[in-house]
Amino acid sequence: MEKSALLHRPDSEYAYLYEQDEFHIRLRTKKGDVTSVNVIKGDPYLIGEDRWYLDSEPMTLLTSTEQFDYWLIKTTAAFRRLQYGFHVVGHDQEVFYGDRGIFDYDSEVIAKAENYFRMPYFQEMDRFKAPQWVKETVWYQIFPERFANGDPSNDPKGTLPWSSKEHPGREDFFGGDLQGVIDHLDYLVDLGINGIYFCPIFKAHSNHKYDTIDYFEIDPDFGDKATFKTLVDEAHKRGIKIMLDAVFNHMGYHSPQWQDVIKNEGQSQYADWFHIHSYPVEFGTNGNQEGAKTVSYDTFAFTPRMPKLNTANPEVQAYLLEIATYWIEEFDIDAWRLDVANEVDHHFWKKFYSETVAIKEDFYILGEIWHSSQSWLNGDEFHAVMNYAYTETIANFFVAQSISASKLVSGLNEQLMLYRQQTNEVMFNMLDSHDTARLLTIADEDKAVAQMTLAFTFLQHGSPCIYYGTEVGMTGENDPDCRKTMVWEQERQDQQFLAFTKELIQLRKDYQPVLSLGTLDFILADDTHQVVGFKRETDSQILTAYFNRGTDSQSYQKTADQKVVMSRLADTLIQPKGFVVLVQAK
Repeated sequence: MEKSALLHRPDSEYAYLYEQDEFHIRLRTKKGDVTSVNVIKGDPYLIGEDRWYLDSEPMTLLTSTEQFDYWLIKTTAAFRRLQYGFHVVGHDQEVFYGDRGIFDYDSEVIAKAENYFRMPYFQEMDRFKAPQWVKETVWYQIFPERFANGDPSNDPKGTLPWSSKEHPGREDFFGGDLQGVIDHLDYLVDLGINGIYFCPIFKAHSNHKYDTIDYFEIDPDFGDKATFKTLVDEAHKRGIKIMLDAVFNHMGYHSPQWQDVIKNEGQSQYADWFHIHSYPVEFGTNGNQEGAKTVSYDTFAFTPRMPKLNTANPEVQAYLLEIATYWIEEFDIDAWRLDVANEVDHHFWKKFYSETVAIKEDFYILGEIWHSSQSWLNGDEFHAVMNYAYTETIANFFVAQSISASKLVSGLNEQLMLYRQQTNEVMFNMLDSHDTARLLTIADEDKAVAQMTLAFTFLQHGSPCIYYGTEVGMTGENDPDCRKTMVWEQERQDQQFLAFTKELIQLRKDYQPVLSLGTLDFILADDTHQVVGFKRETDSQILTAYFNRGTDSQSYQKTADQKVVMSRLADTLIQPKGFVVLVQAK
């Protein structure tokens, strides 16, 4: 047995409360190395009296990656506290694994209380609570400047005619605004959307608005607070949630606070709001210019027009927390998406979480993090992150074809095991965005590939998101080309792609319980033919899906109690770039 592969951490994604009295315990072992695992458990104060160490319960093999197996048991405790250890049986030996390490399995070891892990008490206050509504949400990301121009009276100077440029430039304005979104809410309802994620809408200098000037004002190019209030109210009437983008890592160059620092330098009351190393800080001086790899103050990336905020400063904290709560209290928004969230300190995010969920218990907090994010997802900072690590793995198989079917399955399972089950249920899954090339473009405009990639993503754990225009076949390279104006003329829209998207969203809604809460088991990873199959399952239903990324048609077995609910196949053959989704009652 490879003992060094054994891994368990109390009070983590390996041991957590899922429901108030349902405790999940996971264990990692080397793949194929262990034949069975049993959990020895009981009340920490009754080990001598009840001698519960003489009994055990089997764990279930939950999932596997290329290197590891993961085991699971769901349990409870009469007095809401638990002491537990693992009886691990390998091909050549059996061991006890507990809080003091790994021992040969014998009666003396298992009788000692100090050898066991502990869950001292099932603290409901500490349980990671994911908003239920997010599990049922299909998001639609809107880049406001490019979605629809509903009010030409607020167009900025130099606004270009809608759709007048095939490839927009970084400085172009086309007049998109909030009224344009209001005008098309019924379009989103017809599509099946019940959540809108907005890129920033606050007063800023650029067309993307990530260089905030005033967090308390709607950008005048987009409208005003009255218009935004109408938008939120009308969206809520239609069952659509609203998520705004908070840029709290940095401010814009034209913000009054930064302008005061430029003017007064070290004497500015805002000097400590930023990370300044030397003066002057005015753009064009002291190495502070576009393309410079070092500037005299910290910035977002190497962008001197976006000075980084010092969120350790209590004044900055108070200012940002006032913004966070203001838009919830005054406009009833449902979620914040947090830009560059991994570059802001954990101390601040814990305060942010406390203040926002205190106003709205089911408020959703989403962090922009592109990598493994366990330290942000312990229940006191974010509910989820933008699940790029997961969806990039999907794209690498279906679009880039750079990994095998087994590598896809291993990569997805590895990501799922990084987080608690309730975290996976509300992760934010998107295949393209304002920060990436569009799905159809990276798929070389192969619609079958794009559609099967979307379908696979929609059937996974988490909450799926469509980038505006993907549903009508829009293309675009990386920023700024991915920010083209929305295509509204029906003759220019891909109506087949639109119909497919509606069908996919309806599938998600029709089978919401199994897709939101069901287990996920990969049942096929055929590297020879590049076919993947998986199963989602609840106590009452099983959804099974097969995807063929290979070059040959593949047959599949359909039982009498299975119903085909969506497919791209011919008879019982799954064509290349095709898939089939089946549902059965249990």
